[in-house]
Amino acid sequence: MIAQINGIDLYYETIGSGRPLLLVHGNGEDHTIFDAAIEELKEHFTCYAVDSRGHGQSTNVKELHYEDMSRDMMALMEQLDLHDVVFYGFSDGGIIGLLTAPRCDRITSLIVSGANLSPEGVSPMLRILLRVLYFFKRDPKIKLMITEPHISEDALKKIKVPTLVLAGEKDLILEPETRRIANGIPGAEMKILSEEGHGSYIIHNRKIARLILDFCSGS
Repeated sequence: MIAQINGIDLYYETIGSGRPLLLVHGNGEDHTIFDAAIEELKEHFTCYAVDSRGHGQSTNVKELHYEDMSRDMMALMEQLDLHDVVFYGFSDGGIIGLLTAPRCDRITSLIVSGANLSPEGVSPMLRILLRVLYFFKRDPKIKLMITEPHISEDALKKIKVPTLVLAGEKDLILEPETRRIANGIPGAEMKILSEEGHGSYIIHNRKIARLILDFCSGS
């Protein structure tokens, strides 16, 4: 389905029944990374799997900014009149969730995986690789990761909903960055998943479904 918002077409798919669950992918991906998880989640939630702007079947754009992507998600929830939303975001999707949750009372539970507060929150080797790739490709998706986000601790304090912060033991996000996020959000829960990487438990994987279900059943 297509939602026309903020001057773009935002593609999303809906499946299941129950409490609304908005699933937002990472950089360079699309909604299909959640295919395995949705097979389990659809029995408990109405799943809204979105292609963020510049990705998948949504409108391509010359520049990408997390603030714009956050506004897209707020507009989508408003257009669909969603309430009591569980927002799950992976990587870039997690950043979008951190930006959106304090500004939108439609979100009542937040789960983020592999998110960062600034470009310095990722591994030094990844930062070097991204700069090399951007030199050759000039891809706005790569530029986004080099130049953003810039989320303050004051902004984290404004998140008042039950929050779960996830990362893999072998994540591309530095563990102190994950801890900063969890410690900055009042009452947030954090889990560092043993033997997991940045997306190993998420992309085409049911493990993230169980983590979402466990958290929501107790929140």
